[in-house]
Amino acid sequence: MLLTLDNRIFGLDPQLLFNLLFQGIAIFLLFMAASRLLLDPVRKILEDRKKRVMKEMKDAVDNREEAVRLKEEYDGKLKDIDRTAEQILSDTRKKAMQRESEIIAEAKDEADRIIKSAHQEAELEKKRVRDEVKQEIISVAALMSEKIVGASMDADKQNALIEQTLNEMGDDTWLN
Repeated sequence: MLLTLDNRIFGLDPQLLFNLLFQGIAIFLLFMAASRLLLDPVRKILEDRKKRVMKEMKDAVDNREEAVRLKEEYDGKLKDIDRTAEQILSDTRKKAMQRESEIIAEAKDEADRIIKSAHQEAELEKKRVRDEVKQEIISVAALMSEKIVGASMDADKQNALIEQTLNEMGDDTWLN
């Protein structure tokens, strides 16, 4: 079939040149239309994506800087908390030591008061016992002297004799 046209393989005639020119223009127009319709939206999508990626990178850098700042602030607060806790513990120890001193002082005062009271009670008891013993001795001595001396001795002589006996015995006897 190709050989039927004047025994030529490739027939270069004006119709072929026109068809080639027309097809070239049509392909060029199709490329232009495809470029407008397909490449521009793709370029726009790529540009938008590029802007979004840049924005996300900027946000990531900002977030990282914010995180570093917050971490430093957090570390500072932790140090402040440690200092505050140490200060509170120190104050509490001081208050506890002061309260301990107050309690010890109160206990010493109370003990001194109790000891003083006990000494006073002991002195009063000694006086009471001494008076009772004196009375007993007086009564026993009176009975004994009455029996020994009989009716010849009067009351003044008896009292003088009892006083003399008590003075000879002394306070050491009463304290024992």
